[in-house]
Amino acid sequence: MTIQKKLGKKIQTLRKIKGYSQEKFAEAIGIAPTSLSLIETGNGFMTGTTLDKIVSVLELEPQDLFNFNDSLTDEDMYNYLVNKIEFIKNDTKMLKIAYSFFKSIL
Repeated sequence: MTIQKKLGKKIQTLRKIKGYSQEKFAEAIGIAPTSLSLIETGNGFMTGTTLDKIVSVLELEPQDLFNFNDSLTDEDMYNYLVNKIEFIKNDTKMLKIAYSFFKSIL
């Protein structure tokens, strides 16, 4: 899989975790939904400005977006999730998003 496709898939996954529809996310980062679709499918790329906006709206560090390490141990993944839950425990909006996500997959 190309880096463009990996990046697009990661953006799509993180967008959904944050609870954004494709239209709302595109609006938040200042591009057309069709452009976002091209980015998420790996059939288009973004400008540096759009990349900055994506990182900002998703509340990420830039390096987090480009970390494609799929060889995490179960313990690493569990600890990551626990740390994120601890981080958002006082943020009702984020807790609701996380709750909805987990409820939808479990």
